[in-house]
Amino acid sequence: MDSKSKEFLYRYLNNASPTGFETPGQQIWLDYLKPYTHSYFTDTYGTAVAVINPDKPYKVVIEAHADEIAWFVNYISPDGYIYVVRNGGSDYAIAPSMRVNIHTEKGIVKGVFGWPAIHVRDDKDDPKPSQKNIIIDCGCDTKEQVEALGIHVGCVVTYEDGFTELNDKYFVGRAIDNRMGGFMIAEVARRLHENGVQLPYTLYVVNSVQEEIGLRGAEMIARRLQADVAVCTDVCHDTKSPLYDKIKSGEQVCGKGPVLTYGPAVQNNLLKNIIEVAQKENIPFQRAAASRSTGTDTDAFAYSSVGTASALISLPLKYMHTTVEMAHQEDVENCIRLMYSFLVQLPAGTDFRYIK
Repeated sequence: MDSKSKEFLYRYLNNASPTGFETPGQQIWLDYLKPYTHSYFTDTYGTAVAVINPDKPYKVVIEAHADEIAWFVNYISPDGYIYVVRNGGSDYAIAPSMRVNIHTEKGIVKGVFGWPAIHVRDDKDDPKPSQKNIIIDCGCDTKEQVEALGIHVGCVVTYEDGFTELNDKYFVGRAIDNRMGGFMIAEVARRLHENGVQLPYTLYVVNSVQEEIGLRGAEMIARRLQADVAVCTDVCHDTKSPLYDKIKSGEQVCGKGPVLTYGPAVQNNLLKNIIEVAQKENIPFQRAAASRSTGTDTDAFAYSSVGTASALISLPLKYMHTTVEMAHQEDVENCIRLMYSFLVQLPAGTDFRYIK
């Protein structure tokens, strides 16, 4: 990874992009992509689309989602404590002792998720973190002091933790799910440009919003684009980590390559083509099975309009929905390589239908 890519990666991953408030991150992403694409557009809710070869009849999408889990201020007590509700799949269990940023119209207000000390809790009835008992303390003694800082019900809250690297082989931080996907599709576009690749179709590089609350951004943009092919990227669980049930969740491991998913929403002929590309280019990959939906934006694209041939390339991830998500650097590179190699070999007009 060169210095320009790494600078973008750190800036993009360290920026907060909670669901419904993705705009600053989307602007960072678009600014990076503009030199490598022909045009761009955004939709009403903030999904950003960079376009290569606009107006070609055959339309291909590579896609990630831009939002991260967060919290909403839901209630401010008379003595100045802030109670929250989830914005996406936030985990009450990891909140205690975390530092947070409360986003207000006056700017960022710092706070912490407080928690009583272990020696004052009853071991027989040790409370589990829940919506009822996790609170944010921003150093105020009254509700009026909290409100004077610009905090009100509806303010969004994100964790303060930043992006870093571990042992020279892992990326670590919050929101690798799935802004690392946004980074990867941006790098694919950059490599296409720098290598002088002339694609015979229109390529939409899509960074969707609001995936964490139900694939909402992908639903909107998929209906608008009505693409012929969509290759989505997201994260999946590294099940080698303790406490995972491999019989239930399968076996996917960081460092062993992108994960390719089988399931009803995944178009099998498209998946077969991607596997053939991986084998030809000696790109390591793993396999996973989804019993019904994939739970990713792949589902939104697959079932939009008359149906879009869709596939999912996942990045194995440790400790999803925490502030210490971990992704192997080689897996990131191999996801980029696989998407790039697939696009380069794809002929315009490819018909992936099962029966013709």
